[in-house]
Amino acid sequence: MDNPRVVRRLAAILAADAVGYSRLMGKDEEATLAALTGHLSEVIHPAVEQHRGRLVKTTGDGFLAEFGSVVDSLRCAVAIQESIAARNEAIPVDRRVVFRIGINLGDVIVQDGDVFGDGVNVAARLEGLAEPGGICMSEDAYRQVRGKLDLGFKDLGPQKVKNIADTLHAYQVIIGTPSGVSAQTQDRTVAGFGDRPAIAVLPFNNMSQDSEQEYFADGITEDIITGLSLWRWLPVIARNTTATYKGRSVDVKQVGRELGVRYVLEGSVRKGGNRVRITAQLIDASTGAHVWAERYDRSFDDIFALQDEITERIVSVIAPEITRFEGQRVVNTPPADLGAWDLLHRGLWHVSRYTEDDSRQGRALLEQACERDPTWALPNSWLALNHIAAALLGLEADAAQALSKGVVLAEKAAGLDRHDALCRAALSVAYFWVNLARSIAEGEKAIELNPSLAMGHFGLGTSRGYTGRWQEALGPLQTARRLSPRDPLVTFVMGMEAIAHTMLRDYDSAIEIARKAIQEQPTNVRARHRLAVALAQKGDLDTARKAFEESKKFIPNPTVAFFNATYPFDRPEDREFFFDGLRKAGWEG
Repeated sequence: MDNPRVVRRLAAILAADAVGYSRLMGKDEEATLAALTGHLSEVIHPAVEQHRGRLVKTTGDGFLAEFGSVVDSLRCAVAIQESIAARNEAIPVDRRVVFRIGINLGDVIVQDGDVFGDGVNVAARLEGLAEPGGICMSEDAYRQVRGKLDLGFKDLGPQKVKNIADTLHAYQVIIGTPSGVSAQTQDRTVAGFGDRPAIAVLPFNNMSQDSEQEYFADGITEDIITGLSLWRWLPVIARNTTATYKGRSVDVKQVGRELGVRYVLEGSVRKGGNRVRITAQLIDASTGAHVWAERYDRSFDDIFALQDEITERIVSVIAPEITRFEGQRVVNTPPADLGAWDLLHRGLWHVSRYTEDDSRQGRALLEQACERDPTWALPNSWLALNHIAAALLGLEADAAQALSKGVVLAEKAAGLDRHDALCRAALSVAYFWVNLARSIAEGEKAIELNPSLAMGHFGLGTSRGYTGRWQEALGPLQTARRLSPRDPLVTFVMGMEAIAHTMLRDYDSAIEIARKAIQEQPTNVRARHRLAVALAQKGDLDTARKAFEESKKFIPNPTVAFFNATYPFDRPEDREFFFDGLRKAGWEG
């Protein structure tokens, strides 16, 4: 029989917890306690009362509330999160007291004013699934509010959580999204980053027995954070925040929730004798999946040179890997559901395939990103580069007109953000056909703003080459390829290296690298033209003619106007040498 003294009832339970409270207290006890107390007295208590709830208890860094209606509990949760976000606007991100909230509808036991049972436990576990500043609901609770509030919901699917035998089907509440808009792919971060994904670099772990190597691990961590901060589109959590995780065994998903980041970079350093092994891995904090991982085995002869090399390699690969991963994440999402950030990366996924259809689709998405956020420079830069690439690959009927559009868009982007390295690099590329001296200056400025940006080195190397400084062009071009070997841009870099070697009469090197470019990207007609020229000028006319014939699959009859528009040689002798090679290979222009 049931115990007659046990009181049970069906209730909507709201469980909340402050994100990273111990870390915040360790940094500034008085300020953190004052912020928490202020939230409780000025936001939470009034909101619970206003929405006909009962504040069951506070738990040091959290609270528990009971409601007779799930709708009331959700309205209360939204009011709390929006009010706290507004209060936090003037506070640095790494010092904000932010809550996660879980809501469940379940049977609870009431005793001495407190509530117990699975209904409470499930709400607490749902809170752990929520993002910082976010709300997560059980399926039972979701059924009660579906269609009743002007909110969006993201289906998180079945979730296995600690101390709950059955899986929980959870739903994320998308605050500020109308209920008629799908939110299946939205992945919001903590207030302050907008819809951009942030990254946290955890302290690299010193796996060596030698405690003196601790400074080396710390130095790499600090340099990577500094290097990543130069990518202006990628918010990076400050070192003094991530340093609080040093020496701790951490759950990457938990770190993501506490800091409001989508990506976490972690690594280790192990020294043995005169050798050191450094590992690094980039993780999607929302799923725990690995995005990228690498291991570096090096000699420990020059510690500072080693630190610089490893930092450069890691920093230069992270941004392109995130860009690629972001594109894959949103590729199957209807454009109507995408914000400016996701539209940009959906567009980049298409344009990097370099086909006529993908170029068209990608351009439309990039244009939408520009319309969605007219003040954002980055989509304009990529749109400029899209027009330029389409012109160079013969995907536009009027190459000169497409290149002119590229110049206008690149200038617009640089006007929106003069301190963004990619904007300046795009301007360098656009100026190949307008002003080579300005192109060189913009390439140098892009590298100054971000030494790890491959596009900046490509712009500088290419503009040097077209002025006739072919030997000086090779250094930046080779640096661009080293910095971003998996970037779709790399085949353009390799094609430019091929023409530089051809102009320097190093035909074997030109032929080898042009063939590599074609292998990487068979649709790159420019690499095929450069292969044909190098072969022809070497004297291998039969192979040159075959190479040029292959290029006709992509541009059947390239005209003099096309080559004049897309090869901005500054010196007449360079232009004639290139055209002579094309004619030897079978071009009839």
